[in-house]
Amino acid sequence: MTLQQLEYIIAVYRLRHFAKAAEHCGVTQPTLSAMVQKLETELGVKLFERSSQQVVPTQVGRLVVEQAWKVVQRAARIKQIVAEQQHAVAGEFRLGILPTIAPYLLPRFFPDFCRKYPEVEIKAVELKTDDIRRELAKGEIDAAIMVNLNDMDNLEFYPLYQERFYVYVSRHDPLFNHKNIKTADLGNKTLWLLDEGHCFRDQLVKFCNLKGARKSKTTYSLGSIETFMRMVEGGMGITFIPELALWQLSDRQMELVRPFALPEPSREIVLVTGKNYLRKTLVNLLVKEICSCLPEWKKNYTQR
Repeated sequence: MTLQQLEYIIAVYRLRHFAKAAEHCGVTQPTLSAMVQKLETELGVKLFERSSQQVVPTQVGRLVVEQAWKVVQRAARIKQIVAEQQHAVAGEFRLGILPTIAPYLLPRFFPDFCRKYPEVEIKAVELKTDDIRRELAKGEIDAAIMVNLNDMDNLEFYPLYQERFYVYVSRHDPLFNHKNIKTADLGNKTLWLLDEGHCFRDQLVKFCNLKGARKSKTTYSLGSIETFMRMVEGGMGITFIPELALWQLSDRQMELVRPFALPEPSREIVLVTGKNYLRKTLVNLLVKEICSCLPEWKKNYTQR
């Protein structure tokens, strides 16, 4: 029995597919299948029921994977201890990030970070808030960039920046002629909102008192702020964008941006890890590099 075999069965369990598990592990499917079968032979039990349509863990398979996960996590912790003692800036670093942050923050720091620290292999994945919590708890990601929420006592967090929300208004909407937008102005409007489960949506629905957002026929739920922006630019409706998005807009796009009337909704962006995560050197470096790429007014926020 090897750590590699344990990693393989965990991947199969999570992905329910041998080919996807092999791709995730960076090996060929025949190699992964052979290693899993070898482990089954050694243990004398069948870990997965295989069919042409799905892969399902057996009852004993679930128990074995649960223990395998604990073993792999402890082994990873040993590597973290050594890396931190050496203050190593190298190795794989798995970073979760909210979809409402990724398009605006990643391009600002990711390419430069990779060029400056080629020994660090950052694997970034977009995840919703609940998925981030779950993946951090399972050790599937090392850190995440998300919104600072009230119930984060079980996480270690590092402030990055504070940003306001803005309204993005079609030229054909009467609100285009307003200098700022009151929440009361948004009633009976065609609003482009994210799917439920995005904290960006939840904050705006609560702040704007959009009680009918779930049932309204004039409210559309999709998955991308960028998609909504194209719809608004095409002449239909209203959506909301985070402040960091403004730095990517053309002059013509900026004509569609309106601030909220006071009080303005905002969110605090933080990098989080588990309380016991050991690689502080790499985390602190990542925080420093992210903050250094921000606009001046956001840099000041992190220095307060």
